[in-house]
Amino acid sequence: MPAARPPDHLLPLRAAVGDRIRAARRARGLTQEQLAELLLADFKTVSRIEGGVTSPRLDRILEIAVALDVPPAALMPAGPWPDGLGPRPAA
Repeated sequence: MPAARPPDHLLPLRAAVGDRIRAARRARGLTQEQLAELLLADFKTVSRIEGGVTSPRLDRILEIAVALDVPPAALMPAGPWPDGLGPRPAA
């Protein structure tokens, strides 16, 4: 059974995470294959994450951050957030 497609409003966030991972990987001078080796993952996994095709689980984001020697927050988009997402105002 194929994975469920995320709601359309999450797709830009997924792409932004992939873009940040790609930029951090390139800044370290690594190929997708080399990052995959550090993660004990398939190169296709890295390609799908960077391409915004799949969303990494939190554990995988932490593994990527360690492999790239960046804080996990550096891999997350800062905004602007799509409508309905992002920090909620204090009540």
